[in-house]
Amino acid sequence: MRFTITEVVCAAALFMFAVGTQANDPGSAQREREYKVAVAHADTEYREAKKDCASRQGNDKDVCLKQAKAEHVSAVEDAKAKRKAGAAVASATDEKLEAQYKVAKEKCDALSGDAKDACERNAKARYHQ
Repeated sequence: MRFTITEVVCAAALFMFAVGTQANDPGSAQREREYKVAVAHADTEYREAKKDCASRQGNDKDVCLKQAKAEHVSAVEDAKAKRKAGAAVASATDEKLEAQYKVAKEKCDALSGDAKDACERNAKARYHQ
């Protein structure tokens, strides 16, 4: 039984969504699913390209196989870079929120009593602390 590229990619995507998400960082789980789908797609494309190269002979076949491998490696590395970049953006966002929370909390120190308590609650809610 032979599957088309679309069927394989769709099956891989459905599998990734069926696996579930990580509780700590939903964005991380999404990035991981996207990475796995991209790698599965690259693997499928590579297998198809190798099949296309099978009909060739000699140096032409060697060049075809090297080109297919190069495209596969490039696609996998692009997926890795995208996954890492997404994690870096999420980390930077967390750091920015933390810094803004500290500023807001410091501003609350100028207040006292119920006003200070309300200010701190507002800062915690606003900056996800």
